[in-house]
Amino acid sequence: MSTTTEGSAPPTRSEQKRQAILAAATEIFLKSGYLGTNMDEIAALSEVSKQTVYKHFSSKEALFIEIVTSMTGRAGDSVHNQIADLPDGADVADYLLDYAVRQLLIVLTPRLMQLRRLVIGEVSRFPELAKVLYERGPQRAMAAMAAAFARLAERGMLDLDDPAIAASNFNWLVMAEPVNRAMLLGDHAIPSEAELRRHAAEGVRVFLTAYGKNRSPR
Repeated sequence: MSTTTEGSAPPTRSEQKRQAILAAATEIFLKSGYLGTNMDEIAALSEVSKQTVYKHFSSKEALFIEIVTSMTGRAGDSVHNQIADLPDGADVADYLLDYAVRQLLIVLTPRLMQLRRLVIGEVSRFPELAKVLYERGPQRAMAAMAAAFARLAERGMLDLDDPAIAASNFNWLVMAEPVNRAMLLGDHAIPSEAELRRHAAEGVRVFLTAYGKNRSPR
C-alpha cells in the first residue's frame, strides 16, 4: 500500500488499484506458489475486476516479475542507501556491526525468505528472476560494502588489498549461516534479533582479525 510524503500529491485511483493488486498478488504468490496462483483470486482479494488486473499487468508472469523485482529492490534500498562514511574518531567495529545487524534484520524476514524459496523453485521457468534476486541482494550488498571498505582502507581504518574480496568475505561471515538455516528449515528457524546481533558481532570480530589495521602481519 502506497503512502504519501509531505508535499507530494496523493496517489491516483489507478495507482491505488495497482498497489492493491500488488499487495494481494504478493500474499497469494507467497502462499500458493506460481502455479497455484490465479488471476481470479488476485482480483477478488484486491477487490477489483479481473479486467482491471490485466489493465495494470499484462499477464501472471508480468505480475510475478514485478513483485520479485520490487520486493528485492525495496529491501536493498533499506540496507544500502543508509551506508554513511565512518565519522572521524568513531569505532570501525561498531560501524561494521551496525551495518551487519541492519542487513540481517532486513533480509531475514519471513516474506523475503518465502520469496527466495519461491524464486529458487521457479528458476527453470524464470531464470532471469534468480539473476535479479542475486544482483539486488548479495551482489549489491558486496558492491556497496566494497566501496565503503575502499574508503576505510584509504583512511587507514582497514588493511586490505582487494575491497571486493574483503566485502565477499564479510558478506559470507555475516549472512551465510542464518540465511541458509532459514532457507532450509523454514521461517521458524529465523534467529531472534539478539541471536543475530551475537552472530554479527562474531563475524565482525573475525573479519577485523583478518582486515583490521592492528591485525598480525601477513
